[in-house]
Amino acid sequence: MSAAEHPPSLLRNTGFVRLACARIISVLGNGFARIALAFAVLSLPGATPGDLSLVVACQAVPQLALVLVGGVIADRVSRSALMAVADVLGALSYGGLAAMVLSGHAPVATLCALAVTAGTATALFSPAMDGVIPVLVPSEALQRANGLLRVGTNTSLLLGLALSGVTVAWVGAGWALAINGLSFVVSAALTASLRLPRRRRKSASGWADLREGWHEFASRQWLWVVVVQFSLVMAATNANAGVLGPLAARAHFGGARAWSLVVAAQALGAVAGAGIAARARVTRPILAAVLFTLPSALPPALLGAGAPLWTVAAGAFTAGVSLDFFGVLWATTIQREVPEEALSRVSSYDWFGSLSLAPLGLALAGPAADAFGTDRMLIVCATLIVAATLAALLSPGVRSLRATPGADRPELLEATTAS
Repeated sequence: MSAAEHPPSLLRNTGFVRLACARIISVLGNGFARIALAFAVLSLPGATPGDLSLVVACQAVPQLALVLVGGVIADRVSRSALMAVADVLGALSYGGLAAMVLSGHAPVATLCALAVTAGTATALFSPAMDGVIPVLVPSEALQRANGLLRVGTNTSLLLGLALSGVTVAWVGAGWALAINGLSFVVSAALTASLRLPRRRRKSASGWADLREGWHEFASRQWLWVVVVQFSLVMAATNANAGVLGPLAARAHFGGARAWSLVVAAQALGAVAGAGIAARARVTRPILAAVLFTLPSALPPALLGAGAPLWTVAAGAFTAGVSLDFFGVLWATTIQREVPEEALSRVSSYDWFGSLSLAPLGLALAGPAADAFGTDRMLIVCATLIVAATLAALLSPGVRSLRATPGADRPELLEATTAS
């Protein structure tokens, strides 16, 4: 058999191992923060649900608004150094939040400023991260690398979510936030230690880089079609996960305990989906990826139809499998098809487009449920996912693109072995 059929173990690639450890530790900390931040803000004297919404919005807005800037910067400087800087910003943000909560003196304006810093860190980190993997890993191992990374991060997120509630109950939300800040410190040290090839300095302006990235993005039909599709899918799934699902769980199954079961089932499915995708051989990866978004309609459809809880949980597990299978195929195809020098900018357009409608879905879900009924809006969300997916299948680029591992870049392989 060829070397491509028996690629070297990724565990021997020290650069990939460092990156994987950094992501697993950081995502574990983020699992703590998801629950701790809400309880930390609400535990402050005089805090209201409106204060929590404002803080969360201040974190979310820069993630979307600055991700294109993050892509331009990541294609101009050392991606590993930019990731380390972003991790330091995250450590300062969550460390500051922890200190304020533990001291009991936390003006909302300061909380919002720290939340903006945390959101900015994410906007800088994500496009750089997407561009690092193909530098560390040879082309034929990209799918396995993306799958293993997702298995590790999904598992650590699940563990973080499980431990955060216990930590908040035992020692308080402030200390849980401090753990997240510490996780960013460890991640920064690991990402800074990655040895990547030097990037050539560009004389062009940032605007020129942005236009060049747009050309790389828009010139590939399969790429922009799936991003448009996924913007609608994310709007519907976020509306279900953030608003409609909890409302339906309260109405039909008694509340938070039942919804926690559904969320845990989907998280377990995500771990399984990434593991399956790491080894799957697919000749038409984008066609398969798009088809695998269809099961994400199951949770809202089953909830809206009044199905039993175990059925909804099974649907959520299936959705978790399908969405992470999609994620592995999608990331791998972009890394193989887009030139490395433009990869972070293209990734930033992907992030921006895919998440652009998610806040709108969250904002409209509550009023729409009040006006038309929660169950009816859940069926609308499921229908939107199916319709967007079937529309994407009309694209010739989506149906025809075949997997092309391509030749490894010698300079990237040299950097991989050196690390």
